Amino acid sequence: MTAAELERAGAVLAAEAARFASFGWMRGTSGNLSVLLSRDPFRLAVTASGRDKGELGPQDVVLVDELGAAVSGGRPSAEAELHARVARLTGADAVVHVHTVASVLMGRRRPGGIVLKDLEMLKGVGHPADGEEVTLPVIANSQDMRVLGDRLEAARDPRMPAVVVAGHGLYVWGDSPRQARHRTETVEWLLELELAAG
Repeated sequence: MTAAELERAGAVLAAEAARFASFGWMRGTSGNLSVLLSRDPFRLAVTASGRDKGELGPQDVVLVDELGAAVSGGRPSAEAELHARVARLTGADAVVHVHTVASVLMGRRRPGGIVLKDLEMLKGVGHPADGEEVTLPVIANSQDMRVLGDRLEAARDPRMPAVVVAGHGLYVWGDSPRQARHRTETVEWLLELELAAG
C-alpha cells in the first residue's frame, strides 16, 4: 500500500463526505466513511477522527486492519472497527455512516425494524417497486464496537444493505463509494418518507 494510493482513497472519501455534509447528514465531526483497499492483507481507508466532514482533504484518512486498528495515518474514527467488520461480513468495498434525523427518529419509533413495500425507491437498494416486502433492521446502540458489531451481524438482512442504529444513525454499504452513496441517499429518502407518513 503506497502513500499515493492512500491519498487517492482519501480524496474519494473527502469528496463523498463533503456531499453528505452538504445535506446536513454529517454535522460537525459526526459520521465516517471507509473504502476497502485490499482484502489480503485486509486494509481499509477510514476518515480520520475529530475532523469536520465538510472540510476533509486527501490526507484526512487512516489505514486500518481487519480489526479497525490503525496501520498508518494517525487516529481513525471510533467506529473503524465496525466499518472493518461490515466490510468483512458483507463483502462490501465501501461503508457509509451518517447521523440523520430521520434515521434516529425512525429507529426510536420502530425498534423492531422498518418494513418497506410498494415504493419505487426500493429499486435503489435492489428490490422491485411492488409486490415485495423488505425490512430495514434496527439495532440498539452501544459504545462498544464489538457489541454493536454482534448486534448488526445478528439483525442483518442480506437483502438490505443497511441498518439503523437506534439513537445514533445509519450504516449503509456497497461495492464502491458511489454505490454506497446511492444506497445511502435511497435509504434516507425511504426513512424520510416513513417519518413524514407518521
